[in-house]
Amino acid sequence: MHRPTRHELEGVLLENGLYPILRMPDGGEWRLEILKRHRHLFGTRVKVIGTRDGFDLLAVDRIEPA
Repeated sequence: MHRPTRHELEGVLLENGLYPILRMPDGGEWRLEILKRHRHLFGTRVKVIGTRDGFDLLAVDRIEPA
């Protein structure tokens, strides 16, 4: 079982059904579990702070424009 790790990431927020995607500059992607309002940020560069919750899932604590 993995230990949750804290991450601070920047990338482009993309719509993808239940879990929005954060596309990183290197082409990698994270699925985001977001409970706060975020739809107005789709298509823009954002900064995300959260805890890794699985292979590619990040439980978001904070999301804001980068």
